[in-house]
This record gives sequence, structure tokens and C-alpha cells, in this order.
Amino acid sequence: MEIETIFSFLGVAVLLTLAPGPDILFVIAQSLSQGKQAGIATALGLCTGLLVHISAAVLGVSAVIYQSALAFAIVKYAGAAYLLYLAWQTFREQDSSLAFGQQKPMAYASLYKKGIVMNVLNPKVSLFFLALLPQFVDPSVGRVPQQMLLLGAVFLIQALVVFTLVSIGAEKLRHLLLSNERIAKRINRLKGALFALIGIQIAFSERS
Repeated sequence: MEIETIFSFLGVAVLLTLAPGPDILFVIAQSLSQGKQAGIATALGLCTGLLVHISAAVLGVSAVIYQSALAFAIVKYAGAAYLLYLAWQTFREQDSSLAFGQQKPMAYASLYKKGIVMNVLNPKVSLFFLALLPQFVDPSVGRVPQQMLLLGAVFLIQALVVFTLVSIGAEKLRHLLLSNERIAKRINRLKGALFALIGIQIAFSERS
């Protein structure tokens, strides 16, 4: 592939990754509540989930999901239900003063798994790759699957970098929030609201 094509794809990928969506909101929520390490662990899980969607796009599975209204709905509502469940769990947690380190941090392995499940159960990601990757593939060069895999790898790497930087930025915001005890006690509620927002966003997503 031409290097210009790859850089053009990279520019589009970064802009799309930064756009408000389920994945970046999920990273922000974890970083705000538990710090950048939690956000990075979540980002690693989300990017692992991207491997599933990239493979699905290359193998044509995404096209099957797109063509089947039932398959799309099943994956979509499963993802929405999972996020709403996480929101319910978060709202059940007692308010605690994070400024004084009273909240027990969630194991990074658990956050990693949550990132995988959340990403895999978002059918819009598969449809996104199905629509985006072919636009940057040159059939005249041949080896179309390999081109799509290369573009998928570029997207995954930049997503991990962007999510890591977002985690670091969210942690800085977290420190500002924790300086106010009243706000600190409500960070769990903010995280729960973000989870609920992501779940609703997925539930009302449409094939397009």
C-alpha cells in the first residue's frame, strides 16, 4: 500500500477515535473513578476487542451481521444490557471520599475483561470497520485481506495511543475533582451515569 494512503487512513482513524462514543467514554469513566492505570487497562481490553471486529470485517462476518436484523439486534441489546448492568452496579456502590483513598480499586484484569466484553458487544464497531476499511483498499494492488489487516492494525495501535493519552488527561481532571470533597463523593454517580449513557447510546444505534 502507498504510504500516503496509510497516513490518510491514520488521520481519519484518530479523528474518529477522539469523537465522543462508547469506547472513549468508557475509558474516561474508569480513569476518572480509579486513575490512569484503570483507564489504560480498560483501553487494552477495548483494543483486544477490536481484534475481533477487524477479523470479522476481513472475513465478512460483519456483512452477515449487517444484513441480518436479528443478529444485529441480539448483539446490540446484549451490549446495552451489559452497560446498564455496570451502571446499576456502580450506582449501588456507596459514596466514598476518593480523596482519602477509601475506595477499593478494581483489579486491572477485571477492567481488561470488561473492556473486551463491552467492545465485542457493540455491533456498530464491526459495521464501522466494514464501511471504513474498503474505502482505503486498492484492489488493483491485490491481497485485499492483507491490506485490510494492515489498516486494522494501524487503527488498533492509534486507538491504544489515543486512549492512553485520554486516560492520562482524565486522571489530571480526577485530581482536580478530588480536591473538592463534595465532588469526590459523587464520582461513582458520574461513572454510573456515563455507563448508562453508553448503554442507551448502543441500544438506540441503528444499522447505517
